[in-house]
Order: sequence, then structure tokens, then C-alpha cells
Amino acid sequence: MTATPSNIVVGIATSGRREALRETLIQLDRQELRPQRILICPSADDDVDWEHAASLTIAAERIDGPRGLTAQRNAILDAAGDPDLIVFFDDDYLPADSFLAETERLFRQNPDIIAATGHVLADSVHGPGIELDEALAVLAGDRPPRETRIWPVENTYGCNMAFRMATIRQVGARFDEKLPLYGWQEDVDFCALLAASGRIVHATALRGVHRAVKRGRTSGVRFGYSQVANTVYLARKGTMRPARAWRLSAPPVIANVVCSLLPQSLIDRRGRLKGNLLALWDLARGRLDPQRILSLD
Repeated sequence: MTATPSNIVVGIATSGRREALRETLIQLDRQELRPQRILICPSADDDVDWEHAASLTIAAERIDGPRGLTAQRNAILDAAGDPDLIVFFDDDYLPADSFLAETERLFRQNPDIIAATGHVLADSVHGPGIELDEALAVLAGDRPPRETRIWPVENTYGCNMAFRMATIRQVGARFDEKLPLYGWQEDVDFCALLAASGRIVHATALRGVHRAVKRGRTSGVRFGYSQVANTVYLARKGTMRPARAWRLSAPPVIANVVCSLLPQSLIDRRGRLKGNLLALWDLARGRLDPQRILSLD
């Protein structure tokens, strides 16, 4: 049985994953607690099956905005009005049926929580992607704990993020559009803007599967450049500690060096390594800029 629509807005920024998004929307339509609105901001019109999106119990609305994850999410924020909560899902994230109901409960019972991220049951961000049947089987086989456990985190995980909208409006928080296209580490930056206003937590009751579909991803060279440039930029901006910037950039660069010597996989390690090296060269010359990826292939 589903509850009547709540004062929750769901926002999805999407690019190049028409079928994955359709499958996510089907899962979203199973929520025990309906959102008040579903806002979708695509990078191109054919990113979305709009006929299907309009057929949902809560019809999805089209939001127009510039291309790029951060810009698309800002367009959603601009269109959202002032709901109690806004929840951002990746276009390839499948939330458990109870996700929104548990989100509403979590924020209602904990007025000091201003942002939350959930327990990811399966995640293929470093793998080949999770097929729909496998993801649905994971959800069907999940047995959530009887009591919700929460603990503090520095930031939400970009694939599933819930925020108290009043805090966003009070702080004037925006996703940084100087982190273009895929916007790597944009979630860290956004949460840093909110951190002084309340608790940011991981909550075990918020559950789902991040399929990490590889279609629609930024090119290897561009992403590799962002792996270095974005963390340096955020450290200089002051929304990421330098030590954390190092911890987030160094392992991917090392992995790209090692894995580029192995047979090629779905992850373009050689492209990423090329992007890493370009970024390091720009850093050495004092020319490092996250927006340079717009001119790279």
C-alpha cells in the first residue's frame, strides 16, 4: 500500500542513459511513500522516454538546464520550490521501495539532520555495471535491520542524497558549475557548504543499488583530468581538506598506472592516465583548471 504524496521532491540529472533511467523510474514508481514531484533535467531531449515519464503515478516533469551534472542539479534546485526535503538520485540508482518513507521518518525524527545518504547494497562504480535483473534480485533479497543505525559522514554519496531544503535555501548552497560534465566530487563540495548547519549522516534504513551503468560516462581522458583537477580546485577553494584531496586523487592515479598495463576493460584506464598526466603537467605549470576538460576529447 502506498501513502499519499509527501512534501518531498525527487531530482534526477541524466545524460545518455535513456533505458537505465526508464528502469529507475519504474522502481521509483513503487515507492511506499510517493514524492510530491519528480523533476528530471536531461542533457538532451532524447535522454528521456517522456511518454513513459508522464505515465508514472507522479508524472515526471521536464526541467531544462545547461549540460553538466552540477548545472543540471542547480536547474532542479531552481525549479523545486520549497519542499521539506529534496532527494537526488543518479539515473542508474534503484532505491528500495521504502527509501522515501524512511527518509521522511529519519528527518522528521531528527530535526538536526540536514543531509543523509543511504546504505548501498551493491555498487559497480569500479566494475562493469550491474544488470537490471541482478539489481532487482539484490533489492528483493535485502533484509533491512530492525533498527536504523546512523553515523556522521563528511558528505553524502552522489548517487543517493537527501537534503533539508530549508537549509539549502538558508545557506544559498549551489552545486559548483566550475566542475563541468560529470562533476567529480561535487557531492563533497556541496555538503561542505551545509556542514556548519547540522548533521550529515549515513543511514542504514535508506537502501538501494547503484548499477553504475557505463553508458553516458565522460570520456576516459576527461575523467582522468578531473580526478586530479577537481580535488586540487576544491582544496584551494576550502571545501576539501588537502589531505583528503590527496587521498581521493592518489589511489585512482596509481590504479590507472597499474591497470593501463593490463588488457583493456570497460574502464578506459589508458585514457584516464593520459588525463591524469595532463592535469599534473598543468598543475606544475600553474594552469590547472577543472573546466579544461571541455576542450579535451
